[in-house]
Formats: sequence, C-alpha cells, structure tokens
Amino acid sequence: MKLSDYAKSKGISYQTAWRMWKRGELKATQLPTGTVIVDVQKTVEGVVIYARVSSSENKTNLDSQALRLVRYCEAKGYQIKKIVKEVGSGVNDNRKKLVALLNEDDYKIIVVEHKDRLTRIGFNYLKVLLNKQGKDIEVVNLAEEETEDIMQDFLSIITSFCARIYGLRKRKRKTECIVKCLESECD
Repeated sequence: MKLSDYAKSKGISYQTAWRMWKRGELKATQLPTGTVIVDVQKTVEGVVIYARVSSSENKTNLDSQALRLVRYCEAKGYQIKKIVKEVGSGVNDNRKKLVALLNEDDYKIIVVEHKDRLTRIGFNYLKVLLNKQGKDIEVVNLAEEETEDIMQDFLSIITSFCARIYGLRKRKRKTECIVKCLESECD
C-alpha cells in the first residue's frame, strides 16, 4: 500500500506517516522512483495500553489517561488488543492486573504514559525481560511525574520497609524454631 493511502486509511497526514516511516515505526520500502510502499502485514500489532493511578481518588484521571493513550496508539497506527486500567501504588509488586498482563503472550508492546505508571522501581528490569520475550515497553511521555505522586510512593516505601523490619524479628524466631526442630529430628 502506498504511504499516502496508508495515511488516509489511518486518518493521519501524509507528513505524519512519513515521519513514522523515517523513525522505523512502519515496515516499508522505498522504490527507486521514491514511492514508499507500506507492508500493512508488518505494521506493529498487538499493543496493550496500561494505565494506572495510585489511589481511587484519582480514578477520573485513569479514564483520561487511557483515552490519551488510545489516541496516541491510533495516531501511530497501532492495533490495540487490550486496555488495562488499574488502581494501585507504583511500588506495589503484586498488582493483579499487571501480573496477569505480564503472563499473557498475545501482544508485542505495552504502551504507558509515563515510566512510573508501569512501575516506580525496576522499570529497566521489566524492559529487559520483556525484550527477551520479543516484547517491548513504549513510554509516551518521558517527563518527570508530579511531586504529590512521588511523595505518596515515598511514604509507601517507608511503610513497606517498616513492616519488613518488624517482620524480620518474627521470621528470625521462626527460622530458629525450624532449625531446632530439624536438629531434634536428626538426633
């Protein structure tokens, strides 16, 4: 399909489609005449949108965040497989919807508005692991997040560490008890 026809079919300008091709976002070849032919079978498919807010108070922002990401994906010509919306802390490593998404295989790219919408800690680890599976993470906006969200996550981290410290004492006693039981079984 000619690049101009592709642009019309996606509802974008020819110039936008040209820039997408130049950035490598479209699988296309240029003929000796200069005409760009888009291989519509090889355009990026299987995109999942992941939107997250840290508290239910921000639930209205969740819908608008997802809508912005849908518009972004449509403008890039992505085929959206699923939209995942979740309310939870960015430092929580047990978000059910994100864990379920990471266990799925029917997508190529996870699109997020900001890096911290996916996770506050360990973003690069997730990216490396997904790349090993032939998947990727695309971050729309690389700008820093608001101070309020960062403070809320900071408090979550402190709370988590305090709980772990108090839990360490109990675990240490439990480990000592297990060792004692194992030693008495051996005698």
